[in-house]
Amino acid sequence: MTASAEFAGYALELLGRAGRVAARRMFGGYGIYCDGVMFALIADDVLYLKADDANRAALERAGSAPFTYEAKGRRTIMAYWRAPDAAMESPDLMAPWARAALEAALRARRPALRPAVRKKARGSRAGSRR
Repeated sequence: MTASAEFAGYALELLGRAGRVAARRMFGGYGIYCDGVMFALIADDVLYLKADDANRAALERAGSAPFTYEAKGRRTIMAYWRAPDAAMESPDLMAPWARAALEAALRARRPALRPAVRKKARGSRAGSRR
């Protein structure tokens, strides 16, 4: 996985409508962050956007595919999908994709509430209604 500084600069320009973005070197590529949240990555001069259940279908419809890599004989599929080709043309076209990727990254950062915690929280609320 390699990436050029020139492409990283272009990607930052494209993604800038999402907020204050920065690129950090990572395994020969770049992680792209908005206010400290990684929402995109660059590998081999290809931009990938964070995906989850909320935005994956739109990326699929746009002809995107997930970032994959081989390591120790195993293929790994990441939750980052190639940015749509049409969106690579301008910051205006990239803006909705960038926002959706940032929202996916923010959702991924929220810790899932474990069932035991949910049950306990529900019980404590019931007890406070006396």
